[in-house]
Amino acid sequence: MQSLYTASATATGDGRGGHTRSSDGVLDLDLAVPKELGGPGGALTNPEQLFAAGYAACFHSALKLVAGKQKITLTDTAITVDAGIGPNDSGGFGLTIAIEAELPGLDEATAQQLLAAAHQVCPYSNATRGNVDVTLTLA
Repeated sequence: MQSLYTASATATGDGRGGHTRSSDGVLDLDLAVPKELGGPGGALTNPEQLFAAGYAACFHSALKLVAGKQKITLTDTAITVDAGIGPNDSGGFGLTIAIEAELPGLDEATAQQLLAAAHQVCPYSNATRGNVDVTLTLA
């Protein structure tokens, strides 16, 4: 595969409780471990929130792409991604992903078909397939 774009970011400090910055400086954030994982939580972000935000934006783009190819007009759509983290069976940690799509104005069969098609196109879905449990639902 030939990359069309490469994003680069560096994490420093205490990992989940440290700092992250993109190479262009657009993303420049302190991080905090969520309370649920034993950290202070608070008004700082964490890797799971960043992953969920990226996945939601990417999946939404994939959805609009497949809808456009099928000449289906989408309006007022939204994708919500919940990224969960927890212990896995091998002593490490794993992720779970729940994707919820708001596709007003579409019948359920069309909406489900678009959701499934977007899941095949989205790079995040392709990267996680076979490694992470992903559920797709309509709002």
